[in-house]
Amino acid sequence: MTPAAGAEPPEPGASGGAYFTVINPSGHTKRVEITAGPFTIGRQSENNLVLRDNRVSRVHARLEREAADFYIADCQSLHGTFVNGERVEGRRRLRPHDRITFGFEDGYQVVFQPGSGQLTGLVGQVSGAVESVPGMGANLAKLRSLLEVARAVQSALSTQEILDSVVDAALNLTGSERGFLLLRPGSYGVSPAGAKAVAEGSELEIRVARDRHGNPLPETALRVPRRVIERALRDRRDLLSMQFDPDAASGLGAEQSIAALELRSVVCVPLVKMRTEVQEGTMAARLADTVGLLYLDSRTMAADLSMGNRELLQTLAIEASTVLENARLLEQDRLRQRMEQELEIARQIQQGLLPGEFPATASLRVAGSSISTHQVGGDFYDLIPLSGGAWAMVVADVSGKGVSSALLASLLQGAFLQAPRTPQEIRERLGALNRYLLDRTRGEKYATLFYMVVELDGTMHWANAGHCEPRLLRRDGSVERLRATSLPVGMIDGADFGAETRRLEKGDTIIVFSDGLSEAESPRGENFEASRLKTLLAQGAGIEAAVLHQRILEDAQAFTAGLEQLDDMTLVVACFQPEA
Repeated sequence: MTPAAGAEPPEPGASGGAYFTVINPSGHTKRVEITAGPFTIGRQSENNLVLRDNRVSRVHARLEREAADFYIADCQSLHGTFVNGERVEGRRRLRPHDRITFGFEDGYQVVFQPGSGQLTGLVGQVSGAVESVPGMGANLAKLRSLLEVARAVQSALSTQEILDSVVDAALNLTGSERGFLLLRPGSYGVSPAGAKAVAEGSELEIRVARDRHGNPLPETALRVPRRVIERALRDRRDLLSMQFDPDAASGLGAEQSIAALELRSVVCVPLVKMRTEVQEGTMAARLADTVGLLYLDSRTMAADLSMGNRELLQTLAIEASTVLENARLLEQDRLRQRMEQELEIARQIQQGLLPGEFPATASLRVAGSSISTHQVGGDFYDLIPLSGGAWAMVVADVSGKGVSSALLASLLQGAFLQAPRTPQEIRERLGALNRYLLDRTRGEKYATLFYMVVELDGTMHWANAGHCEPRLLRRDGSVERLRATSLPVGMIDGADFGAETRRLEKGDTIIVFSDGLSEAESPRGENFEASRLKTLLAQGAGIEAAVLHQRILEDAQAFTAGLEQLDDMTLVVACFQPEA
């Protein structure tokens, strides 16, 4: 086909509408538009395309555009970026349907699509040819109605707008008078009508009811018994149509007779969900479940189901299923983005609760950090000044991950704003926390915790409630493990939380960490605490707290080599440096 006179053919690979088809490890697909400017792919939420796989690097790859061409570049990822099975060195030009993977065949797959979809391409290819043929103007209008469905996906703010455009296009194609779109409850989100349909035992809910002029219709306008339509859906034929004269004998019972309902024609088109698969590097589509159907009827005229219209209607049904699924995924993505924005706010609040600056002249010189594997974490630490130059310090790790653990961590941090000072006060405070957590969480949430008070004369009272064993590094290089004095808080009713006492000398250092640091793994599966911590501490006697803290963190990062870790990583180093 040749373009219409005066029309410029699109450049191959032109961006308008370029997108990725993203296939997650379970086989579900979604469409992601390629936006202008730097387009990054990775695990972090700030990327344009976020891949929820711990094996994917934080910023794994970058898409660059030059004129009409797109290039993919690896961002020094741990496992590499591959195009059609070949590793990307430097950068590589993308061609239509190139398959991008990220080091694992069982992980995400991304397929580059330079066009903007089947319907847009269909109309763009045939519109010029149709306009040049006498008598084809009506068909062109029908094709354009399909294009409107594709455009609705680009601009619609809700799935409902797309559903409306699908029904309008089907009415225009067939010349029918009324259109209804029925979906299985929950296929594309839960609506009040869907909840009602489920309660009434129906397999279908009406999501759109309108006439050929776009006017809404009441649900009661659908006079054909819904169980008859449901039977048609279960049969799952490509196209079910019925046309006859109202005066003719139909052979049907009065309840099922279209004639009795004063209808001239009825068309039912199943909406079939398509599942995209990649087999031996080739994209393939197969039919999955029916998710609903288009129902069209007329009272005064027969539906136009000439061969061309049948094909277009079937194309519309398939495309409608696809765009509806994409719209549903888009709404989910918007919800995910809102949730991530809220989590980012929560992360900022949580980080703001940690000590900002540590005093430079106090008797206890402290350096600390907490790195969450998720946007919010269950670790926290705090430093509390006491009267007489004394200091209290707490480091805790709440079981589990995510928002629930972060909320509990904030609650525990607040419990130490009034810091206990004596061994008896420490015992009572931890016992009260234990009872509170058991009462509220019934043992489903607990926390390991290390708490200490250092007086100006070097007296240290401490309690270790099931936490990783902190190290007491003496100035002479000897190391003592501060072993657990009790079980974690919130685990067992009636647990005793006794405290112990040590005497610190000037230059002695306490190193407290969570299991995210001690159990950090290297790519070879080695454990950081067993492999590296002892050597680091052997070289750390007499070193300033901030320097030792930075040295341990940098060594841990080099040890893990960028491998995604499974737990929050908290480290606090406190050095006793009285001025006297």
